[in-house]
Amino acid sequence: MLKVALTGNIGSGKSTIAKFFEDCGFYVYDADKIIKDFYKERGEVYERILEIFGRGILLEDGIIDTKKLADIVFSDKEKLLILEKVTHSALYNKLEQIFKTLPKNAVAIVEASLVLEKKSKGKYDFVVLVYAPYEVCKLRSLARGMTQEDFERRWRNQMNPEEKLKQADYIVDNSGDIEKAKERVKTLCKTFKLFAEFQR
Repeated sequence: MLKVALTGNIGSGKSTIAKFFEDCGFYVYDADKIIKDFYKERGEVYERILEIFGRGILLEDGIIDTKKLADIVFSDKEKLLILEKVTHSALYNKLEQIFKTLPKNAVAIVEASLVLEKKSKGKYDFVVLVYAPYEVCKLRSLARGMTQEDFERRWRNQMNPEEKLKQADYIVDNSGDIEKAKERVKTLCKTFKLFAEFQR
C-alpha cells in the first residue's frame, strides 16, 4: 500500500483537497480528528493530558476543552512540545493499526499539518503540500471565524510555506483557482494508483 501525507499551513485548504482525494477512492484520514477523538475517548491519551495540564482544561461534561488547551500550549512553547509528543506518538500508533486493515493496493492519505516541522516525512512514501501564501491563508482563516491573534500564533508554529515547497514531493497550488487544484489532484490520483499497484 501507499502512504501519502497531505500537509500545508493553516488556511491552505487541506480539507478541501483531502475531499478531492477521497473522491478518487482513496482512504483519507484527518490527523486532527483522530487526536480530538482521543480527547473524547477518555483513554490513555486523555488521562496523560490531564496528568500534565490538570482538570482545569475540562468542560462540565468531562470532555477536554480544546480551545482552553490551545490557549495554554500556544502561549508556552515547552508545553506545546509536551502535548505534541503525547498526541503524535498515539496518532502514529493508531494509524499503523488502521493501515494493517487496508488492502495491499490501497492508497492512504493522511491530512496532517506538521509533517515537515516534526520531521515525520520518513513515515510516508510521499508528501503532498497544499500550497497557499500567507495572505490567502490568513483571509481564509479569518473568514471562518478565527481571530487574527489565534491565526498568527498558530502560523508562527508552522514552517513558512515557501520553505515547505522545497521539501514536498508533490505540490497542489490552492492559492486561487479551485478547478485547477482539483485537476492537479486528479493527476496525482493516477500517479499514486500506479505506485500502489507497483508496490503490491
